[in-house]
Amino acid sequence: MKKLSILLFSLTLSLSAFAQQALWGGPQIVSPEINPDNSVTFRIMAPKAVKVQITGDFLPTQKMATPFGVFDAPGVADLVEKDGFWFYTSEPLVSELYSYNFVVDGLRILDPANAYMTRDISSFTNIFIIKGEKGDLYSVQDVPHGTVSRVWYNSPTLGKERRMTVYTPAGYETNKKESYPVLYLLHGMGGDEEAWTTLGRAAKILDNLIAAGKAKPMLIVMTNGNALHQSAPGESGEGMYKPYNCGSMDGTFEPSFPDVIKFVESNYRVIRKKSARAICGLSMGGFHSLHISRLFPDTFDYVGLFSAAILPGQPGQEVPAAYQNMDETLKIQFSKNPKLYYIAIGSADFLYQANVEYRAKLDAAGYKYEYHESGKGHIWENWRIYLSEFAPKLFQTSK
Repeated sequence: MKKLSILLFSLTLSLSAFAQQALWGGPQIVSPEINPDNSVTFRIMAPKAVKVQITGDFLPTQKMATPFGVFDAPGVADLVEKDGFWFYTSEPLVSELYSYNFVVDGLRILDPANAYMTRDISSFTNIFIIKGEKGDLYSVQDVPHGTVSRVWYNSPTLGKERRMTVYTPAGYETNKKESYPVLYLLHGMGGDEEAWTTLGRAAKILDNLIAAGKAKPMLIVMTNGNALHQSAPGESGEGMYKPYNCGSMDGTFEPSFPDVIKFVESNYRVIRKKSARAICGLSMGGFHSLHISRLFPDTFDYVGLFSAAILPGQPGQEVPAAYQNMDETLKIQFSKNPKLYYIAIGSADFLYQANVEYRAKLDAAGYKYEYHESGKGHIWENWRIYLSEFAPKLFQTSK
């Protein structure tokens, strides 16, 4: 009996030690370290590695061929080794949120010393923030905070229960008499209902803009634009499938959008008027915003296209019903005088020419819109900026 007790004690101690390894295991490496001049030093221990590199959006870009053409991708830099430790220090960086990975002997990995990361489709990257105007906007500040909830709604049009993310501004839970306008914020191809809160920092941006008096308090509704799926990977009965780039640009998502609005207006204190509804999105989400807003011209007074795709498919392919009669529906939409039609894109974006052609169509018809052109390409750095510029323009006279 005594031997059995000793055995059980030893086993318990062993399991406890295994469970607690995360508390004290591994070398105490500081990476990334932001230096006084805003350069950043990265470190990793890899004593048996032959070559270690870093890739990230803070480095000069490199060209990458994709099915959609050639566009700018994050650059790559070599680390220097000393006694099994590898180092790299960047140039001084401007205020922004940046992402990166290490590449160890050709294998792309996360920084073991950095607990902060985001997911984009099936790729994980570490992040860090350089303080300043933009970095502070994307960070948690000492201001009143809104609430981010994951909620389920029924979509009869798609025939399934689906999940969305809803941001309610500070004071929503306590100010029971106030009703709020709504911004429907849509993600890009391969994203999901989590993309704008993680990669896009939407809740932090709105908390800080509202607290500064730069934006009206509003709800933000972030749907899942992949009509095939119920929710983000691993968050539904579909199981833990491998995430893949599966955007819906086939005409199935747009007709289902009234299901989203019906749920929101039945379950939240919101203003049920065109002047209190906005829709915007990035890339595929901009595509969805363009087509949803013209299919339902009495629904949204504010429309934002961020690096938007314009038309689906390839020349010669059959166009789904949701994307037909574009000229006629745009004419109806603009005859109703939307308060703001906002187009923004980077000059190096692979969708730039498509946006040039779309703007030429609007110009030829005399339709009014606001245009913002930034540098760089099809990246989150641009989309966070566009959201921070679009949100203050909304709902100035929504009641």
